Amino acid sequence: MSQELNVMEPVAGRARPKGWGRWRLLTLLMAVLVSLAGLRVITGQDMLTDAGTVRTTLTFAVPIGLAALGGLWAERAGIINIGLEGMMIFGTWFGAYFAWSFDNPWIGLLAGTLGGMFGGLMHAVATVTFAVDHIVSGVAINILALGAMRYLSILVYADIPGAGAAQSPPAPSFPTLNVPWLPEALTPVAQSGVFLVSDVAALIIGLTTRMSALTLIAILMIPLSYLVLWKTTFGLRLRSVGENPDAAESLGVPVYTLKYVAVLISGGLAGMGGVFLAIVASQIYQEGQTGGRGYIGLAAMIFGNWRPGGLAMGAGLFGYTDALQVRGGGAAIHALLLLLAVVLLVVAVWQVRKDRKGLAVAGALAAIVLLFWYFTTDSLPRELATYSPHIATLLVLSLASQRLRAPAGVGRQWRASRS
Repeated sequence: MSQELNVMEPVAGRARPKGWGRWRLLTLLMAVLVSLAGLRVITGQDMLTDAGTVRTTLTFAVPIGLAALGGLWAERAGIINIGLEGMMIFGTWFGAYFAWSFDNPWIGLLAGTLGGMFGGLMHAVATVTFAVDHIVSGVAINILALGAMRYLSILVYADIPGAGAAQSPPAPSFPTLNVPWLPEALTPVAQSGVFLVSDVAALIIGLTTRMSALTLIAILMIPLSYLVLWKTTFGLRLRSVGENPDAAESLGVPVYTLKYVAVLISGGLAGMGGVFLAIVASQIYQEGQTGGRGYIGLAAMIFGNWRPGGLAMGAGLFGYTDALQVRGGGAAIHALLLLLAVVLLVVAVWQVRKDRKGLAVAGALAAIVLLFWYFTTDSLPRELATYSPHIATLLVLSLASQRLRAPAGVGRQWRASRS
């Protein structure tokens, strides 16, 4: 075990207290909640923290988070998985078809996950066995999945009423989970409007009512992935393959096998995200319903610095801004301009302390522009509000880019020294 740890030594950071990462994550989440609660009080936009927004955020964030987890597993083993979008498409089609055929969403979940794993297997064969460029293989899978699923839809759904080349018949939904007494008890508190207290109550209500069973499974995948990848010998070996496959091989680690396993798990998680879109989010397969979420999942993974907790926050950011523009429209997104301006001012002050005057000036000017925009308008145009999730993701990625570090061996076309 000590020898295996040496594989990771070249990329190890400075020692931190035990549990430091968890406390930092919890502190950040609390800071976000306090900021949104204060913004709600200042702007009067109750949509910012109400229970409906929380539920809608989960609906938008879960498929992105599952795609991001898929990307994490693959890239921690050194494989770039641009094919997540195609693997999600496999998941949507096979999940909806088998759920409809057997009138059972759990069979659909199994089929969709296996469909995503099939896409992962194709990617693994191409990149691991035949050393095809990872990007080329991923793009090919995305194109193949789109065309193949349309062909299967024409073949299977042509004579079925309500279905066709672009959609399936309605699929049965997963059971929903509700805590029987807590929402009723907290509803008066949530409606009181008291700073932070009502916001926490609304958050709890949103997380304990009408939650799909698949949503709960997806949430549990985040700590499970962390435990497997960071707290087990298997996870250590898999991460060593993504950092330094030559050193891992010299210690007897089965590099090819672990890369295959990682990409299969990656495809399965992406397929599960596709099942969520087809059965939970819409209860029907529709052509194009992934909507680029595989690519957005990769962005969330990068935002999260290739860590499960961080990518969950990235998926949550996209899901929240998307939910807000759907529920609150341009007025709700307009309120976020004020919060963003304050964040940029804080970043500018921090850059001054780091003696980065150019970045500080740029951040301060951007904050002034946003403040002027906020105080001279009442709402954002609908077209701009629709793209606010993408804008928020790009902005956060640009702010966090200096602290990101990908696995050292990611994207490398590796061959065993014995071959």
